Amino acid sequence: MTAAGRFISLEGGEGVGKSTQARELAAALQAIGIDVVLTREPGGSDGADAVRELLLSGADERFGPDAEALLFAAARADHVRKTIRPALAAGRWVISDRFIDSSLAYQGGAGGLGIEVVRSINAFALGDTFPDRTLVLLSDEGQARAQLRDTGASDRIGGRSEAYHHKVETAFRLIAAEEPDRVRLVDASGPKEAVTKRLLDVLSDLLP
Repeated sequence: MTAAGRFISLEGGEGVGKSTQARELAAALQAIGIDVVLTREPGGSDGADAVRELLLSGADERFGPDAEALLFAAARADHVRKTIRPALAAGRWVISDRFIDSSLAYQGGAGGLGIEVVRSINAFALGDTFPDRTLVLLSDEGQARAQLRDTGASDRIGGRSEAYHHKVETAFRLIAAEEPDRVRLVDASGPKEAVTKRLLDVLSDLLP
């Protein structure tokens, strides 16, 4: 009988190191013998990657929060069906750089649609495929790092105002408070090795 896979998502605002930590966490899990699929959103499958180009390019006013939420959900449906579910069924662990909680925080919280409205939009896309654990990285230096990294060339969502991104972090904290068993806040400050250790500590109850 194939062992059940685990689904872990990494979340957080701009510049907190999600992509780096997704790679580091995947490597740390592989080092202890866990078979890992590393993926990302928007994207993670051919169909979802095509939607990614629509979502992240062009002017900020290209889509309103309602259209964004629907497009993210469409990309997520393809990602779940073609990448995440097959990996979990094979007993592999899935590490995703962003998943549904980004939609809840960005379009639901900062975009003003409401977290529960965006959750309902995604219900059809997800079915019963939901992260076993969501790790939200937090860092006071995140937005400054994002600005330095992007040097004026942010994507259409990452380049929004500081006030918008503050609302995103507030929404992530609210989601964590409402779902403490699934969603954990993790300090993203300090050396990357220290942050990876914190992530592993928060996952210790799920490790074989």
